[in-house]
Amino acid sequence: MDIKKKRLEEYRRVLKEQQDSMVMQFLPALRAMAYRLKERLPSSVDVNDLISVGAEEMIKLSRRYDKEINDSFWGYAKKRVYGSMLDFLRSLDVVSRSSRKLIKAIDSEIQAYFDEHGIEPDDEYLAHRLDESIQKIKEARAASQIVYALPLDEQLVVYADKSTEEKIEKEDLIEHIKRVLSLFSQREQIIVQLYYFEELNLKEISSILRISESRISQIHKRLIGKIRERLCEA
Repeated sequence: MDIKKKRLEEYRRVLKEQQDSMVMQFLPALRAMAYRLKERLPSSVDVNDLISVGAEEMIKLSRRYDKEINDSFWGYAKKRVYGSMLDFLRSLDVVSRSSRKLIKAIDSEIQAYFDEHGIEPDDEYLAHRLDESIQKIKEARAASQIVYALPLDEQLVVYADKSTEEKIEKEDLIEHIKRVLSLFSQREQIIVQLYYFEELNLKEISSILRISESRISQIHKRLIGKIRERLCEA
């Protein structure tokens, strides 16, 4: 083996060690990100899957990272790692077109029950009201939780009917959502800001606004419904 080849191999070895060291350094931050996202998800989603997907993405990013361009590896990788976890949730493909109707029916029943009793009904009540099996109710509610963890614009696409999908394809959805949100009350806008942009969970929002988690959940679902309705009217 000639000297140049030996030097090249040594350089690659040292570089890989440095890259692996960066990944290990920020692994606690990745784990914290995964656990924070898990707080929004049903028990059927394993946090270790989120960590594994994020770690795989972070390793790939470490191979492309240039400290001359980005002085912080985590600053460079954070958004992409989080995006890989969302990609994993999207890949689960939990909401079929046939289940959208059931999810909307569940939300409607929950809202009516909450308005009357101040709490959300259990799965047994919903199964009886909607003449569905408890297992099917559980699956639909779990699917709904996963969708609610996705960005707001993607939720609207998931639950949109065909006419709304056509409108979404023809315009800048994010800008349209902003216009719709401007018509909401200040408290409603704060909830959207805290949940989707500050990425707080329901418990944290409840503490800030001094409203029960159940109430926050209901306001959130109503907001999504209002935005869908206004998109249909647009």
